[in-house]
Parts: sequence; structure tokens; C-alpha cells
Amino acid sequence: MTATTLFYIIISILIISFILDKILDALNSKHFNDPVPEELQDVYEDAEYKKSQTYKKTNYKFGLLTSTFSIVLTLGFLFLDGFEYVDNIARSYSENPILTALIFFGIIMIGSDVLTTPFSYYQTFVIEEQFGFNKTTKKTFVLDKIKGWLMLAIVGGGILALIIWFYQFAGDNFWLYAWALVTVFTVFMNMFYAKLIVPLFNKQTPLEEGDLRNKISNYAKTVGFKLDKIFVIDGSKRSTKANAYFSGFGSEKRVTLYDTLINDLEDEEIVAVLAHEVGHYKKKHIIFNLIASVLLTGLTLYILSIFISNPLLSNALGVDIPSFHIGLIAFGLLYAPISEITSLIMNWFSRTFEYQADNYAKNTYKAEPLISSLKKLSKNSLSNLTPHKGYVFMHYSHPTLLERVKNLKL
Repeated sequence: MTATTLFYIIISILIISFILDKILDALNSKHFNDPVPEELQDVYEDAEYKKSQTYKKTNYKFGLLTSTFSIVLTLGFLFLDGFEYVDNIARSYSENPILTALIFFGIIMIGSDVLTTPFSYYQTFVIEEQFGFNKTTKKTFVLDKIKGWLMLAIVGGGILALIIWFYQFAGDNFWLYAWALVTVFTVFMNMFYAKLIVPLFNKQTPLEEGDLRNKISNYAKTVGFKLDKIFVIDGSKRSTKANAYFSGFGSEKRVTLYDTLINDLEDEEIVAVLAHEVGHYKKKHIIFNLIASVLLTGLTLYILSIFISNPLLSNALGVDIPSFHIGLIAFGLLYAPISEITSLIMNWFSRTFEYQADNYAKNTYKAEPLISSLKKLSKNSLSNLTPHKGYVFMHYSHPTLLERVKNLKL
């Protein structure tokens, strides 16, 4: 195989993926005006439903614009040998492989972020603002960007530097060391993300004593679940949309409730949502996802180790001097179809786990408050009640609201 052939394989993967995504998006958009199923008639009033339809159409058109911009930019960068240009800049500052890679990815990431930030700004301050969701201030938007860059530079840069260092001394066996590093990091982040990272962006406070905490504690006791750490996060700092999530293991396990969730739902509904989250823990879904993530990472790194030393990867992107960082970019583009398949499999497991967690909540608490909470959350986020089945299969990590309600009523 020649470098030119590999180049056009990469181009084909990008274009086919884009076309398939746009076909799915178009099919999904055809269902925006479908009649609301009988089981969901009480979710929206007429005016609210029309607002949700407008919201969906607005996001669809905006998504079409941003994804088209992205594919044109990517293809242009490839055809104009953009990676060679950036690689030459990086090499002009240092011949050290680690420093060269860090400078290279730094330029790519900053350039990409500069180009996409206007879209992100428009999404937040025009679309989300128009439909009453946005609570982000311009100061918060800028600070989030800066914190994100610093996190990426420190954490992402540190991991990348170590992986290249492993490659330098271990050769093709570097993947074992890299896998060990990523595994330790993944477990650490699962344990301490809420304690170490979340406070950089949001304020978390323990749920105050009162009826809600008592109801949560009483439920936890009935299912033999020790839950001392219940936190409220200031989600309203950025959006009116609500959420809740479970994190950590052992002594570090905690439930985090968005303040918007507490404002939007009744106490019984919040306990039902919590029962669903406890269901994920009891059914070992968190452990499964962690193990699956570690195994998939190992598989990816192993396949990377087979190809990374081949100069064809770098040559395919128009770079004459082979390097780990250019090979990594080419590999990522070529690996995209496999990544898509593993993503589909993980989404299928995720949807199955959601049913199991719903059933756990239904059997250990009540179905009705969970149904009403799901309906309220869908209404408050102007969710799509009639998505296309193909779109759900490809993109949804949760079953649709209709599917969950039908399951809970069984």
C-alpha cells in the first residue's frame, strides 16, 4: 500500500462518516412534527410543544452548519498538508520528540478551539438564550475556556508526554506501559473526579438537613445502601437544564443533585431519580463501564502499537519525517470506523442498563414518581419525544422517554 492510497482511505472514511451522519440527522428531523404518543400527551401543552419543535429545528440547522464547517476545514487541512506545516513549526522550536509533540498538539488544539469558539458562543448566548436555558455569563464562558485549556495542557499533555517516553524506551511494547498509566488515571478519576475536578468549575454543597435528605436516607436504608455524601451542585450557574449523577466507589461514593433538579421536582420524584442512580450502583453498571473502558483502551493501544512504527502513517498525512505524534493522528482517523462500532455496542449496553436501573427504582421505590420526573425533565429541556429509530440506535445512550415510560408501566 502506498501513502497516497492510505491518504485517500482516510479521506473516504471522513466523507462517508459525514454523509451517514447527515442522512441520520435528516431522517430524524422528518419526525419532529410527528403526533405525540398517547402515553406522552401530558408532557407538553400545545404552546410548549411548538416551542420544543422550533428548538429541535434550530439545533438541527445549526448542527448542519457546524458539522459542514468542520468537515470542510478538516479536508482542507489534509489536502493542503496542514499537518506537515504545523509539524515543521513544532520542529523549529525543538528536536526533542516529546517537546515537538506537545508543541504540535498545542498548536492544533488552540487553532481548533479558536475556530470553533464562535460557534460555541452562538450556541450558548443565542440559541440557548433564545429558548430560556442559558444562565452562563460571558465571564463564566471565558473562565471555563481558560480552565479547560489549562486542564488539557496539564493532564492531557502530561499523559501524552509519558506515553511518548514509554515508546522511546519500550518500542512496540510501549502499549503495556501506556495501558497501565491510562488504567490508573481512569480509576483515579472515577474515584476523585467529583472531589478534585468539579470544584474547579462548580460549587458543591452538602444537601442540607430536612425532609428531602431524610426521605433519601430512609430510602437508602431500605435497600441497604450506605449513602452519607449527598451534594447539591450549582448547575443553574450555566443552564436551567437539570441532572443527577452517581460517582466514586467505596468511601468516595456520592450522589450529586443539580440545584435545578431540586427546584423542578417534588421530593418523591427526586427520591425516585436517586433510586434509579442507586440501581446503577447495585447492578454493577459503574464497574462494568469502568472495566469495559479499560479493556477497550487496551485493545486500541495494542492495535496502535502494531502500526505506529510504520512510516506510511506519517507519509499519508504528507509528513516526510515519521514521528509518533503524526502517526497518532493518522491512526486516530483510520481507527474511527472501529471506534464507531465499539461506541454502538457501548450505547446498546447503556440503554439496557437504563432499563435495569429503572426497574430497580420501580421495584424498590415507586414507578409513578420516576415516570413523572422523567416527563418533567424532558419537558424542561424541550426534548424530542418522537426521534427516528435509526438515530436512537446510533446516538442514544438512554432509551427514549416513550420506551422508558412503557417499561415502567409494565
